Amino acid sequence: MPRLPLIALLAAAAAIPAALPAQNAAQPPVPRSVGTPYAARNLPDRIILTPAADPSRGMAVAYRTDAAQSASEAQIAIAVDGPTLEEKARLITGPVGTAKDSANGPALYHQIRFDNLTPDTVYAYRLKGSAGWTEWLQFRTASAVAKPFRFLYLGDIQNGILTYASRVIRQAFHAHGEIALVAHAGDLAAQRDDLDHDDEWGEWNQAGGYNWSIVPQLPATGNHEYVDVAQPDGTESRKLGPYFPLQFALPDNGVPGLKTTYFVDYQGVRFIILDGTSAIDLGTMKAQTDWLDATLASSEAKWNVVLFHQPVFTCARPQDTAEIKAAWKPVFDRRRVDLVLQGHDHCYSRLTSEAGREASAQARGNGALQGPVYLVSVTGSKMYGLNDRARTQPDKTAEATELYQVVDVDGDALKFRTYTASGKLYDGFDLQKRSDGNHLTDTSEPTIAMRSCTGNIGPDGGKCVARGK
Repeated sequence: MPRLPLIALLAAAAAIPAALPAQNAAQPPVPRSVGTPYAARNLPDRIILTPAADPSRGMAVAYRTDAAQSASEAQIAIAVDGPTLEEKARLITGPVGTAKDSANGPALYHQIRFDNLTPDTVYAYRLKGSAGWTEWLQFRTASAVAKPFRFLYLGDIQNGILTYASRVIRQAFHAHGEIALVAHAGDLAAQRDDLDHDDEWGEWNQAGGYNWSIVPQLPATGNHEYVDVAQPDGTESRKLGPYFPLQFALPDNGVPGLKTTYFVDYQGVRFIILDGTSAIDLGTMKAQTDWLDATLASSEAKWNVVLFHQPVFTCARPQDTAEIKAAWKPVFDRRRVDLVLQGHDHCYSRLTSEAGREASAQARGNGALQGPVYLVSVTGSKMYGLNDRARTQPDKTAEATELYQVVDVDGDALKFRTYTASGKLYDGFDLQKRSDGNHLTDTSEPTIAMRSCTGNIGPDGGKCVARGK
């Protein structure tokens, strides 16, 4: 075929109409995940394991199928060591799948609960799609009594979910075996302004992969789990976005009518999950505060860990979260909460005293008891710069750094370690629970230097990606 002269090619190109009408130029399409189609298939995907309130006796699973598989069906069996799991598997059913249409097409979301399980036992389960069964997936129920275990704490995954956050999640699972739980401090996806929402959740599921389906997940909601809603009077309100309640089959033991709050007792630790967005924006602060106080009062666990999104003490925003600080901090102090795990600020902070790091270190040196330890962390790629208080108030901070946290609980000892995306130890402390209360000791293991920007230069020598908040 003869080649056209360059001038002819240019003329032909000029004759092609614009892809978008001029009036749509100001409204570009919502960006999509490059090269990763997330349409529902004929086998289940987006498989998320969550614990029952008593995870020694129950677990739950949420997943997605194409529209041809309306029935929610699973098989479960106590794991054996040969390829005969189906011989003694029980068929468990759940409600008919919930339809959800998206930019990736129609899908059905399913939830199934596994009840009356045996404590401290390995189970295998598989799920039914229109083309057949998934592979067998294994989990271990919790022990009915306190027993050492390890959990993973992740801050906001939210942005750069597959591009950047996935490597942090995979590094954590690769380097630290026997992770029994994963605690998410909200904003798992951006949900409002990053990618098409269905793509975001597709990336989130791909980032965690099969780990989400074999390790129970404890998610808190962040402000980005909510979507804005226009009111008839022209004002805006918020409501929970469609994906969070479809993706997670959570215990129904929280504030009545607010299923984003719940608690789980796991081998000597009570995990209490709150919803800061609902508390601040939707008028549930008092109900959550009363429930928090009662749930801590009734706890028989040795350790109490509270998980939510907006931090009491901020490391990026100019002011602390006043509403939450006023309502919840007194309860944390009075009920002697051990850890408060948060996100939202897209920086790292470990704070042991509002009076500041020097006062805190001096008090510990004099044998003072340790109150709640407040943590803020970030896993995804969006970064905020540190505020002025962060230079002196928290014990340690970081900016422009992706992180994950590994927590080991063993009787009266709790070991907390923070790692960077490439697996370097960044921060760590030990809590020892004695008859008079908690005592905190900084780790003696070598940690890398504080990571922060110097002007426009980031801690890795490139540009500073932490923006002011």
